[in-house]
Amino acid sequence: MQQYSGFAAVYDMFMDNVPYDEWAEYIRRTLKEYKIENGILLELGCGTGAMTRRLAAMGYDMIGIDYSEEMLAIARDKDGADSILYLCQDMREFELYGTVAAAFSVCGTMNYITSEEDLLKVFRLVNNYLDPKGIFIFDMDTPYQYREILGDNTIAENREEGSFIWENFFYEDEMINEISLSLFVREPSDKADKNKEYSLYRKYEETHYRRAYPIDKIKELIEEAGLEWIGAVDAVSGAAPGKTSERVYIIAREKWQKNKLYINN
Repeated sequence: MQQYSGFAAVYDMFMDNVPYDEWAEYIRRTLKEYKIENGILLELGCGTGAMTRRLAAMGYDMIGIDYSEEMLAIARDKDGADSILYLCQDMREFELYGTVAAAFSVCGTMNYITSEEDLLKVFRLVNNYLDPKGIFIFDMDTPYQYREILGDNTIAENREEGSFIWENFFYEDEMINEISLSLFVREPSDKADKNKEYSLYRKYEETHYRRAYPIDKIKELIEEAGLEWIGAVDAVSGAAPGKTSERVYIIAREKWQKNKLYINN
């Protein structure tokens, strides 16, 4: 697991093209389809809370979990965050005080879980904390995305407030995508005037690792964790995933088990 440190300061700026509203609406529709229209929702890997706040605005009580205290500090400072419980926890070991109606995760957060054993731990914990027949919705980048789209390519963006260089290295045998991230974040100098003129850029370097999992393997781990596999769809078209799908949405459901110890709210 990797923490966002330098990137946290400019994360929202560089993610301003992410269709958060569309994602939130998809989650709302899916929850409604499974008759979950209120209650507590859990977001895993909530980052700066962009999705957490949107679902809270739709009337859900929200819990957001992230491993980066820097990201959560920004989330807590946002408008509307007063009613949201943010917890700095590792997804592989998270603890809640009770169960939730549904859980979700976006932005390829699950790809940061780079071992099957750890991914199984996450799925088992989700299963443990879901209400009976609760829903788990998450997305994952596909092997095609890492192999053919990102591959060994470099992505860069330059803005007045900051710049980044994003180098990708895909290791086929391990199905691991390594991201070498160099950030240049603009800061006020000691002599900055009241207009906040900037003249200094601070450099941050981070390395992130993500793993691609075939859908069959995800299904296998979901079922091993005791969840019911509902299905997977292409995140763009909504159709069944194909060979060129870059990201998929996966839906699983809590399956009542006779010997399961349920946690009461």
